[in-house]
Amino acid sequence: MSFGVALSVRSNLGTTPISCIPYVLSFKFPLSLGTITILFNTLLIIIQILILRSKFPKIQLLQIIVNFIFGYFIDFSLYLTINIIPTSYVMQWFICFISCIIIALGVFFEVNSHAIVLPGEGVSLAIHSVTHTDFGKLKTYFDTTNVILGVIMSLIFFGTFKGVGLGTIFAGVVVGYIVRFYRKLFLLLTNKHQ
Repeated sequence: MSFGVALSVRSNLGTTPISCIPYVLSFKFPLSLGTITILFNTLLIIIQILILRSKFPKIQLLQIIVNFIFGYFIDFSLYLTINIIPTSYVMQWFICFISCIIIALGVFFEVNSHAIVLPGEGVSLAIHSVTHTDFGKLKTYFDTTNVILGVIMSLIFFGTFKGVGLGTIFAGVVVGYIVRFYRKLFLLLTNKHQ
């Protein structure tokens, strides 16, 4: 998933919604995107604990460790992709779409592993466990909220859209749908083999 985040940055269309707020803040503060992601995700872990209270699975405290690894790999993936410089608008959208596919696949595997999740998915799962709303829909709502907050922060800090773009909005809408597609495909394939 960190590689998908890096690709979204390299598309120059705005990063993915889960990284939207940290990416906007990375223009404001002298910290890397990975470091700000770690700080932001720590806040999301606290939100999960507040939502679930005593029902917060203790194993999910390992999100703290996963969070640090994820933040590091975002910075590492940005380093690996430093030479990806789209030369056309079509190439920007191609990179953006590939980033959405990678991120959605990561979210699908992460959530369906029933193991440790990243804090962004953890918040959606916490809300799902309380409301029983479809996870894919919650993921779309959560991503859209991140985009709105990223836009507000960008306008407050810079008076323009910085770190937020059409690719951000696209990913905010599409990633949840791609996750649901992977889920349906997985159910179809696993039912055929039973």
